[in-house]
Amino acid sequence: ETGPILPKSDKVLLDVKGLTTRFPVKGGLFRRTIANVHAVEDVSFRIISGETLSLVGESGCGKSTCGRSILRLVEPQSGEVWLDGKNVIDFGTEQLRAARRDMQMVFQDPFASLNPQMKLADQVAEPLVNFNIGNAQERADRVAQLFDRVELPRSFLRRYPHELSGGQRQRVAIARALALNPKLIIADEAVSALDVSVQAQVLNLILELQSELGISILFISHDMAVVERVSHHVGVMYLGRIVELGTRAAIFDNPQHPYTKQLLAAVPVADPRQRKSEKDLNFKPIPSPIFPVDHQPAPSVYDEVSPGHLVLKGTWGGFER
Repeated sequence: ETGPILPKSDKVLLDVKGLTTRFPVKGGLFRRTIANVHAVEDVSFRIISGETLSLVGESGCGKSTCGRSILRLVEPQSGEVWLDGKNVIDFGTEQLRAARRDMQMVFQDPFASLNPQMKLADQVAEPLVNFNIGNAQERADRVAQLFDRVELPRSFLRRYPHELSGGQRQRVAIARALALNPKLIIADEAVSALDVSVQAQVLNLILELQSELGISILFISHDMAVVERVSHHVGVMYLGRIVELGTRAAIFDNPQHPYTKQLLAAVPVADPRQRKSEKDLNFKPIPSPIFPVDHQPAPSVYDEVSPGHLVLKGTWGGFER
């Protein structure tokens, strides 16, 4: 199955450089910081305007924290996040609020991200109200157009989240993310809570909207099959670091890092004769991402095995290049 069509633009919309996010571990009588969880460690990548880059890895690898750090829902310790030529990390409160018009997030569980006590029309209109865009009638028209765009009937405008299915709720969440015409959407496990048939419908919707509106997407997932369907580029994360980065074809047709091979080997294949046998993946997991306070990890250094295809050097994950 082919992936999405490559965008015509070569403009870099998002440029992440050396992003690092750590969480303190408290202990002792005075609850002092005794260690740090290295959730995101020296992560760098770029997203072209109109392109999808997927971050993929197992639960706890830091991919969701990376997405939240880019939006500064979680404050990173260091690094740079350049959005359309401006470093988001340097923004003050008002600048950050204004920048959020250009970057929105779709969360994993729409039932948790939607207010159960608000009608759907009011929730989709909320970003427009917050930024004082249009009058009441213009906002109502905009919400109705968004419902049309995500293929929901306008009769749903007066409904509440509990009256919809999971796939329908996720469409509402996508409509709300589109309300401000953002340049970047971060989709954090946006289809993992849905049934397979509904997953396909929502993924097709995301691809159609991207093609129509030219939105860049950072797609976060643990499902390699879904990532293969939506991605132009793929970054494989393991315990806070990107261990392999490349085009969709490079990652799926020519994986180099043992962890990438392990993820691909775990994808179910309907025909047993087509399954690839990997007897020795040469991969030994790191026991923990928790390190002492004074620990100074080595910087991420990559081998370029082919143009744009990068593989992490060193012994991260018990693998040495």
